[in-house]
Amino acid sequence: MKKTINTLNLGRLGRWTALALALNMAAGCAPLVLGSAIGGAFVASDRRTSGTQLEDKSIELKAGSRIRETVTIGAHVNATAYNRMVLLTGEVASEADRAAVEQAVARVENVQSVVNELAVMGVSSLGSRSSDVLINGKIKASFVDARDMFSNAFKVVVERGDVYLLGLVTEREANRAAEVASGVSGVTKVVKVFSLITEDELARRTPAPAPQATAPAASNP
Repeated sequence: MKKTINTLNLGRLGRWTALALALNMAAGCAPLVLGSAIGGAFVASDRRTSGTQLEDKSIELKAGSRIRETVTIGAHVNATAYNRMVLLTGEVASEADRAAVEQAVARVENVQSVVNELAVMGVSSLGSRSSDVLINGKIKASFVDARDMFSNAFKVVVERGDVYLLGLVTEREANRAAEVASGVSGVTKVVKVFSLITEDELARRTPAPAPQATAPAASNP
């Protein structure tokens, strides 16, 4: 297994009008906003082991605590853990804060690597975060609609129109997901932050389909 981080740049496309629901979700943010962009419940179709899923959730909680201890104002940080790798997205006030957050998260137990995508800039606006919520939903819907993709294999994080894709996937799946995500309006960049597996590994991780029950034969009167 190997990790891959690739970026696909797109032209900045249009502006989203924030919906009321998205506004409510993003409202009430303090100067320092911590969150988990991974979300969702554990599902049997997740390619991570149940132990790794639990570790990732624990990593996110501990990372959030470390981040709160490291930066106190002028920051909006999301820590997303997948397969013991942590993706940092959002905004911080300085390069020093950016480095300090990475170092703090790297010291969290069970973290194997940190991908630091924090931007040194002002905290993103309510409208920007609302747009990100809409883009995220449209990408997930596009993955479901794509018949040649296993949508549950992917995690999607969106920051300021930049899309980060995570998952245990093959190179073929990674390229297909980036292609689909890049076609969603509002996306400015697609970054592949995958743990790559081979097609043979994928076959071993994919459960065999359950046998279909056969209908009893009709008896002659």
